[in-house]
Amino acid sequence: MSNTLLHSLPSANYLTKPKPKNSSISFHASFSSPTNSSVSFLCEHSNSKQEQTQKCKDGLNLNFIRAGKVLKDLSTWGIGGPCNYFVQVHNQTQLVSAIRYCHEHSIRFIIIGKGSNCLFDDLGFDGCVILNRIEFLDSNEPGIYRVGSGFRFNKLGMQCSNEGFTGLEYAGGIPGTVGGATYMNAGANGQETADVVDSVEIVKNDGRFQTLNRIDLKFGYRTSPFKFMKDLGSIVAVTFKLQPSGSAKRRLQEYIERRRVSQPIGERSAGSVFRNPPNLGIAAAELIEKAGLKGFRVGGAMVSNVHANFFINSGGSTSQDMLDLIAFVKEKVDQKFGVQLKEEVLYVHPYCNDLNPN
Repeated sequence: MSNTLLHSLPSANYLTKPKPKNSSISFHASFSSPTNSSVSFLCEHSNSKQEQTQKCKDGLNLNFIRAGKVLKDLSTWGIGGPCNYFVQVHNQTQLVSAIRYCHEHSIRFIIIGKGSNCLFDDLGFDGCVILNRIEFLDSNEPGIYRVGSGFRFNKLGMQCSNEGFTGLEYAGGIPGTVGGATYMNAGANGQETADVVDSVEIVKNDGRFQTLNRIDLKFGYRTSPFKFMKDLGSIVAVTFKLQPSGSAKRRLQEYIERRRVSQPIGERSAGSVFRNPPNLGIAAAELIEKAGLKGFRVGGAMVSNVHANFFINSGGSTSQDMLDLIAFVKEKVDQKFGVQLKEEVLYVHPYCNDLNPN
């Protein structure tokens, strides 16, 4: 799960690739910092790659990279063009400053974690990518873990299970971040993130923090209330409450081994492309396989021969290859079984900020 949050513009049509605009969104070329010195963050006429330190209103320095990051390097699919601006944050103060800066200067932005659930467009992203590296882990009492949203989800699952606590064994084989897993309500093997969430700390678009208790949060299958919060800036931290178990470590190893033999480990993928259809008792992978689509490819995008719900970049796949493959598989499964598959992965086009693919 990628902890991807997108802001400010209308929803993207998942299977429609936008036509490039004649010019990028125009912003003013400079602004005045609190010290009244001009900071040339948005150098629209400069084509050079440059790293600049921007001083936000709270006096915090952030390193923004101008046109120097390619999104394929931030994605497990290895697909995606350049973003206009890039900044990495390591704590909640930096995150708030970056969000506030983008809002104050009308810059569209997205927040990503490990990029393990995203399809970025080859045209890139016409805005700022905020990379979440809030990676702390605190445990002051047995079974209670307060974790930064940028912490690796598989690392958390392994640590908790090895310490003898149950509830996150399945996470040991899932790439992505804690924030992304919470946002998507990731799950496997009869477990899901919502089962063990105790509270979630968020920052809103206006920079205010809020802690939400589990009892006030309505999760669903591969979804969470955070997807529908219009004023959500980002998930900052999650507290998990786990129960002791003498078999947690064994189950962790069993799940990891099961994934090793049943999924295309080592290939460039984004995990499961589609959600399992509800109330059918049959997985999306089985439907795709029964439709005869294992190994089917469009350009460099291919349905895995190991697991049919994993689509891999077999080499040189473009975003349009992957979009076309997704559309084709959906059509064939619908034609054969009358089942309309819904995407679990998120498509991020250059001009989108708010995403609800279904």
